Amino acid sequence: MLGTKLLFSTTYHPQTDGQTDVTNQTFTTLLRSLVSKSLKDWDLKLPHADFAYNRSPSYATKHSSFECVYVVNPLTPLDLLPFPTESRVSFKAEARAKEMKKLQKQIRVQIEKTTEAYKPKANKNRKQLEFKPADLVWLHLRKERFPTRRKNKLMERRDGPFKVIEKVGSNAYKLQLPPDMVTSATFNIGDRSPYVEDTIEDPSDLRSNPSEDREDDAGASTQGNS
Repeated sequence: MLGTKLLFSTTYHPQTDGQTDVTNQTFTTLLRSLVSKSLKDWDLKLPHADFAYNRSPSYATKHSSFECVYVVNPLTPLDLLPFPTESRVSFKAEARAKEMKKLQKQIRVQIEKTTEAYKPKANKNRKQLEFKPADLVWLHLRKERFPTRRKNKLMERRDGPFKVIEKVGSNAYKLQLPPDMVTSATFNIGDRSPYVEDTIEDPSDLRSNPSEDREDDAGASTQGNS
């Protein structure tokens, strides 16, 4: 009735879901203020922090997470006190679905307004990359996707060049990988950089691609030198 759709993000690319990343950071800060000095009671405080976070309105939507999903906020301990109530409302499925769609439409408009306000600042120094089939690209070896090839910070951070097969979605591409790379062939655009045939650039240097992750080379492991 609500027209819910399941959307998939690019494999091994958590940056696709930035909203979840920001939520986890905020939730960690909230949980840090509730745990004791021993930090061993975090699992006992987790349900309380979860409930408080989901019931608090966000800046982007002006509504709580509970309200975005269920239209109404759940009762708090204060609401469970035996105060007299004049009437109790019981929603039918069709009426509730109508209420949810109306609220979600308002929330979507609010999120779009907030996104438009942040977009100019976020895109100020961003360069848009476009690739075509048969183009050659360098592939960034992210630790979460290629753990065996990123055991040490002195190991190469990218491989290639690989040929682009097709564009998948607005910011993902499918690459032609060798048989020994047992992983999904679809990569986010942030995991690739253009390949120039006559370049003198060191393939292990990733400074040419500002979208890739940064690591502190000063703290590089020395276990590979033994």
